[in-house]
Amino acid sequence: MSKVNTIIEELKTLSLLEAAELVKSIEETFGVSASAPVAMASAPAGGDAPAAVEEKSAIIKIVKDKKSVGLGEAKTIVESAPFTLAEKISKEEANKLKDELSAAGATVTLK
Repeated sequence: MSKVNTIIEELKTLSLLEAAELVKSIEETFGVSASAPVAMASAPAGGDAPAAVEEKSAIIKIVKDKKSVGLGEAKTIVESAPFTLAEKISKEEANKLKDELSAAGATVTLK
């Protein structure tokens, strides 16, 4: 088995979060970008604690739905902000997603 095939087989065993961590590490190590992110979200900053918790919960629910992941994984993703939520979507979809996240209290950057 070639080195590339061996690496591919290892990659198949990674969880979504591990794969994301690997991509980030490769991007930082080699100074490259793996994708052109369209919608990036950040969790709300401190501020009023109860309001921040409500905003964060809303953001977690949106991420859960958009990424089709479990609640725990969505929470982990939101807590590791900033993160890419969607790629290669239409400008209309990106703006709709941005509005939805912004209304929930997230800071969103479209690229």
